[in-house]
Amino acid sequence: MGTADEFELAGVPDAFQRLWTPHRAAYQQRGQDQVSGAADCPFCQGPGRSDEDSLIVHRGESCFVLLNLYPYNPGHLLVCPYRHVPDLTDLYDAEAQEFTALTQRAMVVLREAANPAGFNLGINQGKAGGAGIAAHLHQHVIPRWNGDTNFMPIIAQTKNLSQTLGETRDLVASTWDSIR
Repeated sequence: MGTADEFELAGVPDAFQRLWTPHRAAYQQRGQDQVSGAADCPFCQGPGRSDEDSLIVHRGESCFVLLNLYPYNPGHLLVCPYRHVPDLTDLYDAEAQEFTALTQRAMVVLREAANPAGFNLGINQGKAGGAGIAAHLHQHVIPRWNGDTNFMPIIAQTKNLSQTLGETRDLVASTWDSIR
């Protein structure tokens, strides 16, 4: 039989403590419709600010690379075109080539900076495909380590990160610049 908490929500008591991540609420509450065009798109606004403020680690000719504000793992990067386009098929040939080259380069840089055992690469196309910001194409480059999955994300919806985003940005950006 379920019980109710002080908010009178149904639930069954268990032995788990809850770790709350309220910083994600602003992002989650806005949902997949949070970006209606280039004017309110964080990927369009980012390049107009400093690299440190926007977490940008590299600026290319038609695409740029930045840290994910809500990383799955430390060093979780996003590769974005400067142009506000929603779909991979919208890229011009030169943009598509740089988009791929920067994804490859991101993997090389992360291997040097953080020694991951592998990567998840992914593009979520459209709202139905799970894109949090479906209006602006972005490729995820997520470094992975053996044993990096544990109970925290599943039970507590919390991820342990060993560095601040600023520290991670500085490390990845300096490594990016040092590797030729």
